[in-house]
Amino acid sequence: MSVPARPDVPSHFTTFLAFDFGAKRTGVAVGNRLLRTATPQPTIAAEGQKRLDAAAQRVKEWQPDALVIGVPFHPDGAAHENTARARRFGRQLAARTRLQVFEVDERYSTTQALAEGARDADAASACIILEQFLRSIE
Repeated sequence: MSVPARPDVPSHFTTFLAFDFGAKRTGVAVGNRLLRTATPQPTIAAEGQKRLDAAAQRVKEWQPDALVIGVPFHPDGAAHENTARARRFGRQLAARTRLQVFEVDERYSTTQALAEGARDADAASACIILEQFLRSIE
């Protein structure tokens, strides 16, 4: 497997809001570039327009500089149905909030969250995704 390219993130972007998109629930985390840590937020338990509305409300609340979306792939790196859904959610959220969206390969984030004993695997997965992203930038 090749090493993913480092995202080109402007240095003045310090606060990020991450989403672990799921069919029924979407995990949320907020993080800071300086500390390279993420904090779980309440999971969004909604679908369709209600999910997008709730995500946009979190953006309004946290005022991040950019968004991070976990994008799922098969273990071999191949895209699947939820890959397209997560990317679509990212595009919709970007259009609605006018913020830049960075995608992160989120393979195994839920497995890791469960292995670490997370009470809310969706929010913990969003933290894992965001911390992975924060480690990948300067």
